[in-house]
Amino acid sequence: MISLQRLEALLAAFPKLNVGLLGDLFLDRYLDIDPELEELSIETGLEAYQVTRVRNSPGALGTVMNNLAALGVGRMTPVTVLGDDGQAYDLGQALAAMPVDAGHIVRDPQRMTPTYTKPMKRGADGVWRELNRLDLRNRAKLSGETLDKLLPHVDQAFAESHGLIVVDQVNEDDWGVVTREVREHLAALSRARPEKLVFIDSRTRVAQFDFGVLKPNLAECLASLGRSPGESAEADLATARQAARHLARQTGRPLFCTMGQRGMLAVGFEKHGDELAASDVPGYAVQGPIDTVGAGDSATAGIVASLLAGASPVEAAAVGNLVASVTVQQLGTTGTASPAQLVARWRECHAA
Repeated sequence: MISLQRLEALLAAFPKLNVGLLGDLFLDRYLDIDPELEELSIETGLEAYQVTRVRNSPGALGTVMNNLAALGVGRMTPVTVLGDDGQAYDLGQALAAMPVDAGHIVRDPQRMTPTYTKPMKRGADGVWRELNRLDLRNRAKLSGETLDKLLPHVDQAFAESHGLIVVDQVNEDDWGVVTREVREHLAALSRARPEKLVFIDSRTRVAQFDFGVLKPNLAECLASLGRSPGESAEADLATARQAARHLARQTGRPLFCTMGQRGMLAVGFEKHGDELAASDVPGYAVQGPIDTVGAGDSATAGIVASLLAGASPVEAAAVGNLVASVTVQQLGTTGTASPAQLVARWRECHAA
């Protein structure tokens, strides 16, 4: 779906981009447990897991940022709300290693910095596996004071960036950064500047966005029509196509529906009769074990960077699929893909 020459031309434009990001920035904290250092707790008699390495990485919104940085995007401007705690410090340390303007991160001492702590234990077969995750999350709405501080930063990041990625990560209404008020504020900005890319990934509220370029997965497409996966694969796909077209009509913008190993459905502007054009963009076959955690976020990075570099929706979907095919092969971590890896993967697939 994309030639090597075109791929390399898009990749060459990535360092010139400044991408704004809005949403829930988490800390992903990996605890590597060595099973050979077994020790029993005197108090409980239970095994006390021995952590030999702690790996901190930006998660949620940060997963997209990790991927944009790996792709060589020149500048990122995140807008989010963090607590005033050790997790925020660790996130700051991780962000400092990337091309990030951290001046639009709002601190609220009354909120916790969202954190996913992921214990990783190596099995007898040598494969690392994630144990029960420990979540640190906010369970209340942003205060009016914090919201008033946040919105001017949204305005500035929107104005100064080439395009804005919105990651609506938190399932519960108004517990995350993308509240109803923020969504309405974004809608006004987008309608005032319709030429600017606003790319939206929302886990549970995709149907509530009537602006921007939406990126649901197949299950989220079905949910927008009140359906859930479970019919035949072909029936689910047909319903997802219907939902994708409906959502694209709602926004008047392209839409990208990710479908795992099947690749992606790209809905474009052009109409054939009364129907929007929907293109199946095939994925790249992957051999061996895979870890799909973060695959959608890596696809987002590839799609957005490509669109901002001048790609068509189908070309951008092809790059997103290519990025995801690299990241899913990285086990026990949320993977990223460099331009060199993308070129090598393209050559591998087209040589087969």
